[in-house]
Amino acid sequence: MRLSIGGAVYDPTDPVGRLLFNVLAMVAEFESDLIGLRTREGMKVARAKGHLRGRKPKLDARQQAHLVTLIGAGEHSSAELADLFGVGRSTVYRVLERSRVAAMMRPADVNLSATGYPDR
Repeated sequence: MRLSIGGAVYDPTDPVGRLLFNVLAMVAEFESDLIGLRTREGMKVARAKGHLRGRKPKLDARQQAHLVTLIGAGEHSSAELADLFGVGRSTVYRVLERSRVAAMMRPADVNLSATGYPDR
């Protein structure tokens, strides 16, 4: 492999060629670091302004509640519900898991047995 710049050919096996390739590699790494720095600064400014919230959920709260109700009824499989709502099965499972966690966090809904652990 050789590099030709302005009519001169640089071979990475001789000392001048190694120096040139190392300098070019340092410049490329410097540019990469600058891009990362600018990106982090831009994200920090956007977060401070309230513009950086991440990806919007596929299902709104009403749709998620309806999905949990349908899952609880047991009449449909997760694949059928995923197709019905236009999402992947992983989204159905994620919504179900979030609803279970939310239910466990509500103290009024948790019945403790004599052992002190929630009943299932």
